[in-house]
Amino acid sequence: MVSLVFFLLCIGVASVLAIKKLPLWSWAIFIAVVTLILHTGFFDSSPDLNILSFIFWLPALLLGALCVSGIRHTLFIKPAFKFIKNILPKVSATEQEALDAGTVGWDAELFSGEPDWSKLKAIAPITLNEEEQNFLDGPTQELCKMLDDWSIRHTHNEVPDHIWSYMKDKGFFGMLISKEHGGLGFSAQAQSLVLGKLASRSPDACIIVMVPNSLGPGELIEKYGTNEQKQQYLPKLSAGEEMPCFALTGPTSGSDAASMRDIGIVCKGQHNGQEVVGIKLTWDKRYITLAPKATLLGLAFRLFDPDNLLGKKSDIGITLAMIPHTHPGVNIGRRHLPSGTAFPNGPTSGKDVFIPMEWVIGGQDYIGKGWSMLMSCLSAGRSISLPASGTAGVKYLLRVTSAYARTRKQFGLAIGRMEGVEDPLARLVENAYVAEASRAVTASMVSAGEKPSVISALLKYQSTERMRQSVNDAMDIHAGKAICDGPSNYLLSSYQMVPVGITVEGANILTRTLITFSQGALRSHPWLYREIQAVQDPDEERGLRAFEKAFVGHITYTTSNIFGALFHNITFGFFADTPSHASTTNRHYAQLYRASKNFALVADLTVALLGGGLKVRQKISGRLADALSELYMISCVLKRYEDDGEQLADATIVDYCVQNSLYRFQEALKGVVDNFPIRGVAWLLAILLFPLGARKRPAPDKHGKELVKQVLEPGEMRDRLTRHIFVSHDANDTTGLLEVALQCVVASEAADKKVEKAVRKGLIQRYHNSDWLAEAVQKSIITQEEETLLRKTEDLVSRVIAVDHFTPAEVLPNYATQPMTNTNTEAAE
Repeated sequence: MVSLVFFLLCIGVASVLAIKKLPLWSWAIFIAVVTLILHTGFFDSSPDLNILSFIFWLPALLLGALCVSGIRHTLFIKPAFKFIKNILPKVSATEQEALDAGTVGWDAELFSGEPDWSKLKAIAPITLNEEEQNFLDGPTQELCKMLDDWSIRHTHNEVPDHIWSYMKDKGFFGMLISKEHGGLGFSAQAQSLVLGKLASRSPDACIIVMVPNSLGPGELIEKYGTNEQKQQYLPKLSAGEEMPCFALTGPTSGSDAASMRDIGIVCKGQHNGQEVVGIKLTWDKRYITLAPKATLLGLAFRLFDPDNLLGKKSDIGITLAMIPHTHPGVNIGRRHLPSGTAFPNGPTSGKDVFIPMEWVIGGQDYIGKGWSMLMSCLSAGRSISLPASGTAGVKYLLRVTSAYARTRKQFGLAIGRMEGVEDPLARLVENAYVAEASRAVTASMVSAGEKPSVISALLKYQSTERMRQSVNDAMDIHAGKAICDGPSNYLLSSYQMVPVGITVEGANILTRTLITFSQGALRSHPWLYREIQAVQDPDEERGLRAFEKAFVGHITYTTSNIFGALFHNITFGFFADTPSHASTTNRHYAQLYRASKNFALVADLTVALLGGGLKVRQKISGRLADALSELYMISCVLKRYEDDGEQLADATIVDYCVQNSLYRFQEALKGVVDNFPIRGVAWLLAILLFPLGARKRPAPDKHGKELVKQVLEPGEMRDRLTRHIFVSHDANDTTGLLEVALQCVVASEAADKKVEKAVRKGLIQRYHNSDWLAEAVQKSIITQEEETLLRKTEDLVSRVIAVDHFTPAEVLPNYATQPMTNTNTEAAE
């Protein structure tokens, strides 16, 4: 019994030392005292224990030696400096620019293992000024009403000219351009909400607005352009007089965009009748959104100066320029048709095209700085565009699918009340809540001036993957209704668009496995980046001094994580730090803190031990990216719950989301441990992370049932889950019909149950050749008023479940001249 108490006391003291991050000498003294007690035979004088106690002197002596400056420097720092210089990931010039471009924030708190809750609370809730709110409620709402998805996708295969004109007139293309230069100067949050609302109505129209307000000439000129460039182009871009595109991706440079083969050669040439120093360009780009409509081509290329005309070096680096589409030699190719969508997308090329130096974005001061310019803009832009459209898509899918699942009946029951359908419906609820929470928090960060490179990467792949899962669930629930395209199909455009979001702005596979964790580990780790900077310092003495400080801090950090993780896992997070402002969510904060400590430990050991090899261990880095994503999304869910006023009705949703996220987090870490290449470390991690086994479970079925029950009812809950999307209540609109039908189905439910009961008993016959409702009135099963309501409901439901059909001539696409004619519909049985 005394031995057990002593053992628990040792764990407790070690945990306190770890949690308080006390200096190494305190650890040396602690281990020495414990070893001395064991060596004296106080508990057991057996020879085995005495021999074992000698082993414990080793860490005590090592830690003690680390506390002595001279010994530490000679025996540890110099060898470690050389060793780590060899095993740490080599940071290329383009990787360095990507690291320097973004900012770290909440992601660093999660990497630390000790998140500061006050920093999460300090992130602003969704905030719009009056002008932004009016734009969202006015022009954006009106534009949504003008959009006809079927007409855009199929009849015209193009967003019609009157839509383009409206977008130009109302300033949709200048949301991120400052008022000083003729734009709207909207916050990132406002841009996100505008894009999301448009995406919920027409993905094609959303993309047309998205591109000029994302990575492209407008943003680049606003941030880096010369005064002349700003004055010349920004007012025209804001008004839509100039339509921009940006050409980055090429046939051989996709995800590895920095390896582009497009080149520019500094030389002399003729421009406006004069000989000037300029650039001779040759490029071949593809997948360029808006290229077929663009009047101003933004171009990324690698610049060389073989004759040293600029007095710099031969290989200057990636450079950005803007070129009018009418400039001689510029070729805008024919259109791509990505996933059968209608937004303009196509290739561009040029050979030996001479441009003046003043067309370089930012002028000569910014030649060779193109990659850092792109990464800086991408860190912010990737946080907004695709998360906005992906999140809106998930909310839209929840809205239409919950209405359809309540409206459509089989076996005398609304299909949404069948347990088999409850599962995907519950996933839709979870995805909608989590995606909106993450979108809002991240947009607020960008609005505050952050450029969250790591968070933008994880949010891009997570939001589009959740969109993919959600559209598949929606398609499954709608079944035949979903697969028959036509004016009454409100799902297929989302289904077609999903691969586009998965692919662009960094394909999800590589964003997950190569970027999110690898960049996050370097950028957000409290000590690793300092060590890398130190070992890469050309002044070795200065580098050694900086490395020594970082190395000692790193050892303290790792020790804290080891004992801290074990302590919180043994105690189930009972002593974890929670924010003072939390009340009903304290238990979730405690588990998030515990999970963050576990993640910090695994991330630290993975990078320290695998080093540069992590680049090829992409399955491990992908799982760690998933783990980090779950931590971030739990944080956002808890913040959304608080920002929304801790609505009691949302408590079950929060529980459901957090429990599932913690389960996925556990499975991601378990996958890392199970496949960790150094098996001794894997064994140690298994003990530290899962001392009592992997115990997290997904949310129970009963919670999912409760969520589905709430979204099948019109009301505040359903509206809150699908906020900030376009919702129609016009029965002549495809999705508005769903809303009207849902209201009628709910209102007539009592009468419908009477009819269903009568049919099952054989009191009335329900076939196409009989009027069963009149028969039900005649037999006093329902009243005349109930018959009127049921007839209205039957009519609406039959329109909801109808699918379109065509003649052979109508379904043959003719993109050149002939639009497809309107369709007929028939009710599906």
